[in-house]
Amino acid sequence: MVRLKHKLTQPPLPPARGVRAATFHLLLDTAMAMIKEGGHIPSVAEVATRAKVSRATTYRYFPSRSALVTAVVDCSLGPVRSFASSEADGRARVHELFVQTFPRFKEFEPQMRAAAQLALEQWALERAGLLEEEPYRRGHRIRILEHALAPLAETMPAAIRDRLHRALSVVYGIEPYMILKDIWGLPDREVERIALWMADALVDAALRDAAAVAKPKLRARRPTASADAATGRSA
Repeated sequence: MVRLKHKLTQPPLPPARGVRAATFHLLLDTAMAMIKEGGHIPSVAEVATRAKVSRATTYRYFPSRSALVTAVVDCSLGPVRSFASSEADGRARVHELFVQTFPRFKEFEPQMRAAAQLALEQWALERAGLLEEEPYRRGHRIRILEHALAPLAETMPAAIRDRLHRALSVVYGIEPYMILKDIWGLPDREVERIALWMADALVDAALRDAAAVAKPKLRARRPTASADAATGRSA
């Protein structure tokens, strides 16, 4: 199992039922709507005002913007994070992951962009010693990709598999949308096609590297013709 250098921010647990559960979902739905409209993470106080809930109550559910955005992303990407495949072929499983789940990033693009924006903002504040809230730590894609790559564990050297894992983490997320739409002006469907093409190409490159590593080992194990002849003479 891959270990990250930081602990991922976990979403606050929603109350099971009753008024508390209704209030939690009201605040969460309000935050989702505000992000979709404004394109950024609102403050907890702004969500409280929009939802007509007291600030004290709102802070009990969402003590920081990090808690708020974690809940928003968890709500948006639930089906992505629960992706499970029975496909036994590693390349096919990675392909399946991108086909089935990557379009979800388009559906919740404002929320995903806002989460990336918050992470960048907090990174700068943390470096300057000015961060006054718990930082929002991303990285759930690592576990999702780990599941997709699991069939390759037996056939691909760990170093190559780790490199592939890290390379795919650059492609799998909101980042391709930000680059290919903002800079290149491409439509959503073309972003999905390019991301899938890159994922397939990365897996193919890793498979070629793994095969190249395996060939010298096979040649080293296989007796040469001269060795066979020498063995025969000595017998």
